[in-house]
Amino acid sequence: MTVLTSVIDRLGEVQRRIDAAASRVGRSGSEVILVAVTKYAEVDQIKTLLEHGHRDFAENQVQQLAQRAAIVGEYLDRLRVLKGTIAKHARGQAADSVIGEVTPPDTARWHMVGHLQRNKVKRVADVCRLVHSIDSLRIAEEVQAAGLQHDCVVEVLIQVDCSGESTKHGCPAPAAIPLAEQIDTMANVKLRGLMTMAPHGENPEDSRAVFGRCRDLLEEMHRIGACDKRCNILSMGMTHDFEVAIEEGANLVRIGSAIFGEPENNEPR
Repeated sequence: MTVLTSVIDRLGEVQRRIDAAASRVGRSGSEVILVAVTKYAEVDQIKTLLEHGHRDFAENQVQQLAQRAAIVGEYLDRLRVLKGTIAKHARGQAADSVIGEVTPPDTARWHMVGHLQRNKVKRVADVCRLVHSIDSLRIAEEVQAAGLQHDCVVEVLIQVDCSGESTKHGCPAPAAIPLAEQIDTMANVKLRGLMTMAPHGENPEDSRAVFGRCRDLLEEMHRIGACDKRCNILSMGMTHDFEVAIEEGANLVRIGSAIFGEPENNEPR
């Protein structure tokens, strides 16, 4: 089996696990956006997924995001010339329904999933479809300024610390609703939901309470009118715990090593 074939096989296995997890709680796997985190991916692996029809990718560093987005953009331009339009998979269409847009099949959507520094915000506004890591009013204000400068609306998620870990980024859960209400006043920032990260451990079940708290928080935001109906994304779950996250309501999961293989230094992702 070649490396490139194994990427497609791994993607298919992750999609099967998504379907099974969703089915266990009476949901459809087509409701869940699978975002491939390319931090340790080879460029050929990304190209293979693109040719296979996968469209949602993520990075956790702004410089890497900009570089990967440029490489992918050039590659897709070449494919348009050489092969014409790429067939769109049904899962891509389902992802469109969650995101709320129709994405052409020969494009890619990039997500910023890492901690965002204020001096890097302007670069993100150009390339990023969804910023998952807004954790303070100061960062939200920087995104507003970047959106105003680029004459665009930047869609974002509030990253919430639902685990209480001091090493995790994210606004404290009690601060999330006030932050959402402040974002609602910004013309160039649109809140689309919440993101959280659970502690990395051997037992995925240890993440369940964290994901449940994030889901409950989004439900509370809707109940009190702190967000509108387009605030519908729960970005929860990574390679080690995405099935539990789906069972707790995630409709977007961020997967790296289960698709691209383990990094050489065995850093979890």
